Amino acid sequence: MKEIKTIIFDLGGVLIDWSPEYVYLKEFRGDRAKMDWFLQHICAWDWNVNQDAGYPIAKATEERIALFPEYESLIRMYYGRWEEMLGFAHEGTLAILKKLIDNPNYRVLALTNWSGETWPKAIAKFPWLQWFEGILVSGDEHMRKPFANIYNLMLERYHIQPEEAVFIDDSYANIEGCEAVGITGIHFKNAPTLEIQLRTLGITI
Repeated sequence: MKEIKTIIFDLGGVLIDWSPEYVYLKEFRGDRAKMDWFLQHICAWDWNVNQDAGYPIAKATEERIALFPEYESLIRMYYGRWEEMLGFAHEGTLAILKKLIDNPNYRVLALTNWSGETWPKAIAKFPWLQWFEGILVSGDEHMRKPFANIYNLMLERYHIQPEEAVFIDDSYANIEGCEAVGITGIHFKNAPTLEIQLRTLGITI
């Protein structure tokens, strides 16, 4: 195995806490079962990731309302109150990121499934996103993880050799996607485990 020179982070779930629950649990008055049903059947995950791949939010919202008109107000909240779904930074992972950023031996980048329309709100809330040498945002590229084209674009844009890179993501499907193009993957669980996994790959923290 070649020496790792480039470390690529996913953002949501690894460095940034994001959850629709922050809006909808209050709207459903604490009834988690009703909230879960809504997020599984009305504003479902596969609908959200379509916007992460660049589908226009306004169009997606109106199409969803046309399908479920009785839930119009709740559907509009999904992106209307999206900023409230942004929680905190995961401080343990952020500390690891800072050490890697400060080490001149590594390039540190990010690859995220994120709507290009909501991305500016994340930049405004988390100034440390400026630390990265570069960030590839799926919504701006009209492609998303776990498909090979977005990993290949990352490699091409930043002139990365796949065998010299590692990618950290909390989604196992996304790890499988990166490994399919030759990038070493780390399935993120928590910050202490991540530190051990990085050290195992010979990365100095």
